[in-house]
Amino acid sequence: MNENFEIYGFHVAAIVHSEHGVADNLLADFAFGLRRDGWRVQGLVQQEIGGHGKAATMLVDLENGMRYPLFQDLGPGSTSCSLDQSSLAAASIALREALVQQPDLAVANRFGAVEAEGKGLMTEMLALIADGIPLITSVASDYLMDWRMFCGNAGVELPPEIDALRNWFAGIQSRERSP
Repeated sequence: MNENFEIYGFHVAAIVHSEHGVADNLLADFAFGLRRDGWRVQGLVQQEIGGHGKAATMLVDLENGMRYPLFQDLGPGSTSCSLDQSSLAAASIALREALVQQPDLAVANRFGAVEAEGKGLMTEMLALIADGIPLITSVASDYLMDWRMFCGNAGVELPPEIDALRNWFAGIQSRERSP
């Protein structure tokens, strides 16, 4: 795990995983748990709401509960990418609002294929990192090299374990409070 983020002053971490559902649920549980504990946490988590599969997969705004469908129904025979780019663009307001509100932690549901191509939520994530707002996301092992290039090897890579997330967050909070 790379912990040279202190050198650069970045407080950015990614849950590195090989199974999406585990990281999605872990990140959502972590973010909602911090909010229940009184921390100001904003951004987006990915959840299956009201069913299973692509039709039920939503991006959920942590601040107001708005739901954005992540995929569009292209029909049973389609082989095209079903990611709903317009819905993703609409959901990105949650990260832009975090940039304005300066929360204790910003959450981006994932750094994936579209971010690796320079699209998706990449611009918002870069703005949060540049502004020094702590950011956590998830990244599949398939995109780990892209993630490292994106954050200049300055991000912390966390295993998909709740204690690792809690320890990382506690560490950045203690450094921010230190003189």
